[in-house]
Amino acid sequence: MKVLITGAHGQVGRCLLASAPPDVSATGLTRAQLDVGDADAVKHALRAHGPAVIINAAAYTAVDRAETEVDAARRVNGLGPRHLARAAQASGARLVHISTDFVFDGRGSVPYAPNASTAPLGAYGLTKLEGEQAVSELAPDSSVVLRTAWVYAAHGTNFLRTMLRVMGEKRQVRVVADQIGTPTAADSLAGVLWALARRPDITGVQHFTDAGVASWYDFAVAIAEEATALGLLAPGVRVSAIATEDYPTPARRPGYSVLDKRALLSALALQPDHWRVSLRRVLGTLAAAA
Repeated sequence: MKVLITGAHGQVGRCLLASAPPDVSATGLTRAQLDVGDADAVKHALRAHGPAVIINAAAYTAVDRAETEVDAARRVNGLGPRHLARAAQASGARLVHISTDFVFDGRGSVPYAPNASTAPLGAYGLTKLEGEQAVSELAPDSSVVLRTAWVYAAHGTNFLRTMLRVMGEKRQVRVVADQIGTPTAADSLAGVLWALARRPDITGVQHFTDAGVASWYDFAVAIAEEATALGLLAPGVRVSAIATEDYPTPARRPGYSVLDKRALLSALALQPDHWRVSLRRVLGTLAAAA
C-alpha cells in the first residue's frame, strides 16, 4: 500500500514515518516540499506519487499567533484539507485527516462525542473546523477526520519539551489548572492513523486520545515526577497551579475538551494506554538518547 504523508517534519509526521508497517510504502513530504495550500502543488504531488492513502499531518498549530495570522492558518488548516480532499477524490485515494479538540468551546462537562456541536473560540479552532468540514463535504465516503488533543512527542515544539526546558532552567513553573483534556503521545496517535489507513469502512468524524483525563497542571506535575525519576531533571522542581485568568494569552482555550472516543475504540478493538503510561514511554526515549 502506497501512503503519502503531508507535514512529514512535524511531530505526528515523524512518528508516522518511524512506525510505518513493513508492507507500506510511505512517502513523507515536508512543508517545504509540499505547500498543501497550493491546489496545483497538491494535484502534482498526487500524480507524482500515486498514493492509495493520504494522511494529512500538515497543520498550522501556533494557536496564539493564529489570532493575527488568520490567513496563514487558513491556508494550511482550511484550504489545505480542501485541496487534498478534492485531489484525493479525483485520484481515488483515501484521505485520513487530523483535526483537533479546539473545534469545541469547552463549556461542556462530559466528553464530546464526534457529532457534538462545534463552536471554536479562536482562529486556530475555526480554521481547523473549516478544514474538517471541507473533507467531509468533498470526500464523504472516502475520508475520515480524526480529532485528537494535547499532542506531544520527544521532538518538535510542544508542552512536554517546553516544560522540560523551563523546569531545567528555572526549577519552578506556574501552570494552568482549570483547563481539562487528555495528553496524547504522537506515537500513540500514529498507531491509530496507520490502523485507519487500512480501514476504508471507517469514515466520517472520529475521536482518539490516550486514556484518562488531566489538567495542564496535572500534566506538568507528572512530567516533573517522571523526568526526575529518569534522571532528566534534578529533584526539587516546583509546580504551582494557577487559573486561566492568571495566564492571559491572545487566544482563548477550551476549559474542557475531553473527547469521547468509544466508537472508534470499539471499531478498532483498541484499548489505548493511559496518558501517564505514554508520557513515561516518551520520556524514556529522551532518557535513552541522553
